[in-house]
Amino acid sequence: MSLVIIGTIAYDAIETPFGKTDKIVGGAATFAGLAASYLYHQVKLIGVVGEDFGDDNLNILKSKGIDLDGVQVKKGEKSFFWSGKYHNDMNSRDTLATELNVLADFDPIVPESYQDCEYLLLGNLTPQVQQTTLDRLQHKPKLVVLDTMNFWMDIAWDDLMSVLKRVDVLTINDAEARQLSGEYSLVKAAEKILQLGPKYLIIKKGEHGALLFGDGGIFSAPALPLAEVYDPTGAGDAFAGGFIGYLAKVGTLTFHNMKNAVIFGSALASFCVEKFGTERLRELDENVINQRIAQFTELSKFEIGD
Repeated sequence: MSLVIIGTIAYDAIETPFGKTDKIVGGAATFAGLAASYLYHQVKLIGVVGEDFGDDNLNILKSKGIDLDGVQVKKGEKSFFWSGKYHNDMNSRDTLATELNVLADFDPIVPESYQDCEYLLLGNLTPQVQQTTLDRLQHKPKLVVLDTMNFWMDIAWDDLMSVLKRVDVLTINDAEARQLSGEYSLVKAAEKILQLGPKYLIIKKGEHGALLFGDGGIFSAPALPLAEVYDPTGAGDAFAGGFIGYLAKVGTLTFHNMKNAVIFGSALASFCVEKFGTERLRELDENVINQRIAQFTELSKFEIGD
């Protein structure tokens, strides 16, 4: 049974207080796919790139065993490109350029070989494309995870409400949770959002960790304190990939496993920010990941007593 991820496969150009890059490989599906590939071995991507993307860049994904049959390559066209500059706090950024290119008229193709999809991650794209992907699967997956952002809340509210009714897990940041719910308290925000359709909600809080809501419970996951954060781009996508990758690996959707999945997602995201772009995510192995998980465990482990 496969884990299918739909999202952008793109070029980024990034500037942070630690340096800047020219065009490097990025995109939500790229980061999520790389993260998931360390935990599950049937990862399949749906996306679109231009002729400029090149086999070398696609081989970054293929080298991790990721299936690219669902990735369209548009001859004579350019790939999606985003450029941004991060402020000193690394939590806020300015978008310098967004060039949709092949993404402007992206129509997702779901190959027949993807119809065994049991786990589906709908990466941050238009809610209409997310819905189309669901429509083109012959069977509803065992687990559907949706990532979205404030931009779609602003311009595609009705479509977003429709797709939310069809997903199991929603992952957004704290500002987006407040916008989506109209509530400042994240607990109240979660109550409202869970009434919109998802069974579980993850609210990402960057350097302050993440909150998981569902099954009447709340779980607070820490973020790993890092001395240096080079590039936060893609961290949320790596989180989502690690999260769904872990659940695909264990195969049982309990609140306990959801909590563990949040920790694995947080661990993959913590690697992502240590270098620019996908560089750090590309060089991991099982031992390194397990050591990072142990660090997360120690962070929040305590006993109360005399």
